[in-house]
Amino acid sequence: MSCESEMSQLEQSIDTIINTFHHYSVRMGHPDTLNQRELKQLVQKELPNFLKMEARNEKAIKEIMEDLDTNQDKQLNFEEFVILVARLVHASHEEMHKNAPPDHEGHSHGPGLGGGGHGHGHGHGHGHSHGHGHGHSH
Repeated sequence: MSCESEMSQLEQSIDTIINTFHHYSVRMGHPDTLNQRELKQLVQKELPNFLKMEARNEKAIKEIMEDLDTNQDKQLNFEEFVILVARLVHASHEEMHKNAPPDHEGHSHGPGLGGGGHGHGHGHGHGHSHGHGHGHSH
């Protein structure tokens, strides 16, 4: 394996998603799929803030499972699981925009689904912008 550079935060996050899936998928049955019990354990332990209501509700877990299980084999393979992750990323981003401070100009985010996070505007790499970052006009 080449050691070109440290993994970026995003690359580490992708690795974490893969490792988390396998941490639970190997527990019962087929080692490369999640059954309903494994999915429930994963949601309760790893997604307690993003799926607050679902984590406590057996019926909701079953519905998530049925919704994602596109080939209807009562298991979630990695591709099916990634759809859940993608939906949560999207929903959390929407939530951040909803919670953005109203008086902040430019592109700002409030807390996402996890509730925590950074309630400040993301500067999107425009150097050191003082104040509200009007560094450039569109």
